Amino acid sequence: MTSILHESQIFGPISLFSQYIGKEKLCIEKHEHYQKRSFRNRYSILTANGPVTLSIPLKKGKNAGTNINDVQISYDENWVEKHVHAIRSAYGKSPYFEFYFDDLEKILKKKHPSLFLLNMDTLYYVLKKLKLQIAVEYTDSYQKDYPDMTDLRNINWNLYQTQIKYMQVWEEKFNFTPNLSILDLLFCTGPESVSVLTKMNADGNLIVLLNEI
Repeated sequence: MTSILHESQIFGPISLFSQYIGKEKLCIEKHEHYQKRSFRNRYSILTANGPVTLSIPLKKGKNAGTNINDVQISYDENWVEKHVHAIRSAYGKSPYFEFYFDDLEKILKKKHPSLFLLNMDTLYYVLKKLKLQIAVEYTDSYQKDYPDMTDLRNINWNLYQTQIKYMQVWEEKFNFTPNLSILDLLFCTGPESVSVLTKMNADGNLIVLLNEI
């Protein structure tokens, strides 16, 4: 069985989703310590002002040393509306906006108590819309090595600059912007997203990146 392992992410980067192609099992790390400034609570979209990174605020505390299951989301500020507004402004004119926006808005407005639950809710939604047949499991405990799986934990996906392009909403203004959140691909290409991911999966640039980690 071909399997991959990585940490939970909120609307992860397109390059990560390209690694799902051809895999039978996806294992999510459920027993790690939370790490700041990562895709665990951040995702990037392309707006009229260029790329913007949206962050999920967390309750104050030493989250960096906290089990990912125990990291709680803060709703002291109305970040949900800010994210919803940003997504609407960025992709309101995209070809497939109406196919995904309402569902995504509902997910964000659920007020998940923990970051992990929100991340998994978004992951299951994206997998469903991509129609990817990949089984999702969780780690039973934290282990440094998993010899039977491709370990993609803590990879700096920002280093990956794909040569595979697709039409983006603000491309005429900013040229092509690679490796945004999977949301960008969904809104822009809809059912053709898997085709783009498949081409990216065959891109040697990512293979070189993984070998250098």
